[in-house]
Parts: sequence; structure tokens; C-alpha cells
Amino acid sequence: MSDRIERPWALMRHHAGWADVFHIDSETADSITGFYPDRETVGPPVTYSTRAILARYPTLESARAAREGAVAEWRKHDAGVRDAETKLREAEKLREEAWLTSLRDAADRS
Repeated sequence: MSDRIERPWALMRHHAGWADVFHIDSETADSITGFYPDRETVGPPVTYSTRAILARYPTLESARAAREGAVAEWRKHDAGVRDAETKLREAEKLREEAWLTSLRDAADRS
């Protein structure tokens, strides 16, 4: 691994649909060490497994632009997710009602 990190900016998963920009100060084959420049208090450097990296970029601006573009892409699917969640809740309600009906029917037959 070289001393010079050509793509020192990374996106790290923060939560579903959002990633934090991270500056890589140093790395080994297994880990990266750096900081989050957008956080209010930049504390001591933190170290993560290289598996934590979602993607790497050459500049801060390119990392931020990619993050914003990815958020827009995520939002395109919001309506489909809401529809699926509604269908799931309806299916769960039917399952619950069927379960209760089965229990009550069994009690009536006893």
C-alpha cells in the first residue's frame, strides 16, 4: 500500500439512505483511520474496517455530490416502499385475525 492515498474521501454508512463523508488519513490492508469533517466536533481520529467504506472519492466535493445524488435516488423509491409497507400491515392484520379465529374456533369445539 502506498503512503499517498489517492482517494482519501469516503462515504461511510450512517443509517439507511444516508452516508457520512469521511476523510481517510491513513490505511492498512484491513483498516482505515480518519475523521468526519462535517461533524460539529471533530474529535480524535477513528479507525474502522475497510469493509465500512461504501465508496471512495478523490475530493470532498465529489463525495458530497455523490451523497446528495444517492439521497435523491433513495427518495425515488419512497412511494413504492410506503405502498409495500401498507400491504405488509394489511397482510399482518389478516394473519392476526386468522390466528385469533383459529384459536376461538378451537375453543368452541372443545
